[in-house]
Amino acid sequence: MSNVKKLLQTVNMITFGGGYSLPAWVAQGQGFFAKHGIEVNITHTPNSVFLMKNLIEGKFDLTVTAMDNLVAYQEGQGEAEYGGSCDLVAFMGVDDSFQSLMASPDIKSVADLRGKKIAVDALTTGYAFILREMIARAGMTDADVTYERTGGGPMRLKAMLEGNYSAGLLATPLDRIAADQGFTKLGTARDLLGRYQGRTGFAQRAWIKNNEAAVIGFMRSYRDAMNWLYDRNNRGAAAGLLMSHDESVTPELARLSLDILLDEKGGFWRDLALDLEGIRTVLALRTRFGVPQKTLTDPMRYVDLTLHAKAFEGRD
Repeated sequence: MSNVKKLLQTVNMITFGGGYSLPAWVAQGQGFFAKHGIEVNITHTPNSVFLMKNLIEGKFDLTVTAMDNLVAYQEGQGEAEYGGSCDLVAFMGVDDSFQSLMASPDIKSVADLRGKKIAVDALTTGYAFILREMIARAGMTDADVTYERTGGGPMRLKAMLEGNYSAGLLATPLDRIAADQGFTKLGTARDLLGRYQGRTGFAQRAWIKNNEAAVIGFMRSYRDAMNWLYDRNNRGAAAGLLMSHDESVTPELARLSLDILLDEKGGFWRDLALDLEGIRTVLALRTRFGVPQKTLTDPMRYVDLTLHAKAFEGRD
């Protein structure tokens, strides 16, 4: 076994914790990464600023996180200061974000958030623009609410449950945990925006160029993990993974979360293809809210579709 392990290329991955990391946990636990020639070290980031700074500076090799983060930093609109150059490109798509706007029990509509504090990961990247669009469509401006940085989903949920914030965007299963505590679902990104490119695999172009076999192995491992997850015979084991990574996830909550994450029409994307129309939605929001202001329309500036073809052409 030790001789085999020495042949594996180490890949340092940074991502957020939570149920949306389920495919990575499966790929690691089921040996899919090793099957495809890589050993992946998974680091869970506290927030997107830490993630993007350290990815760009080369402390990590690749990430699976919001497509908007890639665009923000590629266009000079990100929050983190970093050394070196930023030349990021996306190679696979995972989901449409599963984001829900959850609010404390006393809040019954988005309009009720006027004058309230809302938790966000970062103010100018990630899913904050989805939230700002929700606020705008309720007839308010950013001045009508107070956005405060609180970190990634688990940190936002904790702060909200402690009563420090009236609302925040949460992804499954964190939204279900909040609902179990009486929080109100005010809307979802899917209902608001339709097609949207959420979590995305991306890395620096130079690293991909020098490590193409590892990227292809990573993508194939994720595809194997998706197939494993969508096999209903593995639901019990998948639920166990959710519970083992978050002690607040009960068996019933795990079941409900998997029903969402593994829905045949709206769940994780089994084919891992990038959604160019969904990226256009990301660009439209960034055109509206990004600073400095830029008009962004071309999704092809941020993607490399050849890697998907190399990974899966001629495969199931």
